Amino acid sequence: MTPGISISVALVTCNRPESLRRCLASLRAQDAQPFETVVSDDSDEGFAPAVRELAEQYHCRYMRGPRRGLYANRNAAALACTGTQIRTMDDDHTFPPGHFAQCLDAVHSDPRAIWTTGEARLVSTKILDRFNTALQLHASGVAHSVENPDDNWAIADGSTIYPAEIFHRGFRMVDEFQLGSGYLEFGALLYRHGWKSRCVNGAVIEHHIDAGSFLSRDPASQLFACICFNLHFRPSSASLLRHVSPILARNPGLIAALPRLLKLARDRWSNGGVL
Repeated sequence: MTPGISISVALVTCNRPESLRRCLASLRAQDAQPFETVVSDDSDEGFAPAVRELAEQYHCRYMRGPRRGLYANRNAAALACTGTQIRTMDDDHTFPPGHFAQCLDAVHSDPRAIWTTGEARLVSTKILDRFNTALQLHASGVAHSVENPDDNWAIADGSTIYPAEIFHRGFRMVDEFQLGSGYLEFGALLYRHGWKSRCVNGAVIEHHIDAGSFLSRDPASQLFACICFNLHFRPSSASLLRHVSPILARNPGLIAALPRLLKLARDRWSNGGVL
């Protein structure tokens, strides 16, 4: 085991105290425990007291989130962590027995890597589908399967272990988009700067999804990620045209946003990715 490794959990939550209770109970039932758990709360004022009480009950550090969307909250939670590694977590996750120990073993084997897990999505406790590994950004701006589980740019949005150095050096998730492909772009950006992602073999989180609450893709986020991939990560004008055209055809309102998204991608990728 590598000495000096400590995993902080950066757990984001918003208006779901009962879901958070289930998540924290599952985490505390693990035989291996994180160094610390930071609960960053984007809840409305009516939910915040219950969330704070739960955080204290389960021996977590509570903080109010920036309330500017999921990725702003992820960034804030990560920056509040003090461990050598930062594990993202969502309030609608639970964990099979031995999950955190698997993750600890993986990190100790390669502390420099970004480690990701797979996901089983559940609706009313029934498995809807399962992904054995995280997914990585494709030229089309959406998620795609990895080819090499030990060398990829995959990100599991709510279940990734980052070296804390990434955030200390100023790298951040793009917080302009509320959902969509922004987290996938973050993986490609970090890969470009020398951090490869690796998949924790056999590790899967349980993602509890409320029936009827599935989120659709954010076309602006997809377009941004597509631009980043084809202009900066794997430059190809032909691929850019091939993949951007159908996004704009389906979402003609994005044509006006194209100059802004091109500038956002250029500024982000040309300044070393540091915000």
